Amino acid sequence: MYKLVIGNRNYSSWSLRAWLYLAASGLEFKTERLSLFSDSWLESIGSVSPAGRVPVLVDGDNTVWDSFAITHYLREREPNALDYPKEPAARTHAMSIVAEMHSGFMSIRGELPQNLKRSDPIDPSSLSESCRLQIKRINTMWRDLRRRYRPAGPWLFGDFSIADVFYAPVALRFHSYGVALSPDAKSFVDAVRGHALIAEWVAEAIQETESIDFIDERVPVDKAPLVLG
Repeated sequence: MYKLVIGNRNYSSWSLRAWLYLAASGLEFKTERLSLFSDSWLESIGSVSPAGRVPVLVDGDNTVWDSFAITHYLREREPNALDYPKEPAARTHAMSIVAEMHSGFMSIRGELPQNLKRSDPIDPSSLSESCRLQIKRINTMWRDLRRRYRPAGPWLFGDFSIADVFYAPVALRFHSYGVALSPDAKSFVDAVRGHALIAEWVAEAIQETESIDFIDERVPVDKAPLVLG
């Protein structure tokens, strides 16, 4: 059985991606949760990940860290694991936006960190121009995809795919901070919030008792020990 090491459900967006991928793929796995930035954090994560980050997938003697690597590792091993869309043009498009998410949107990550217990609008003027431009990019992306693929289903490319896994935490962030979106883009946020697995994750996140002050207070990244994700 696979073991997935995650951080706090409330704060760790990359943990959510890996967990959602395994769960949506119907894979059998157990979850080990480590408390981010606790007194035992460095020792605990250092024992399973040379990168010192979550999530980490343990498969016997194989250890895979980074959600992107975990996704591709499981796609190679599990024939029924969640995949990209099958149609070539949609598949290429989905792979591109997943890579864009994995490597980019640093201002959104830094200024709007995942905090699932939060639910109050933020003043857009408090965000940097870079962050506002990245929000605009995602809004346009989601709007255009939903307009194109709406007849095929409620997700970015119609059917639920790896692209939805990677953008689901962004949708939750936008909801937490009351980010204004076009109706088409907001339909993706609504789909994410209505997904049974997301509801399960959020319910467990709300029950967590730990708090991380520098995330709750949105302390600038250069003044906080936050690993962007």
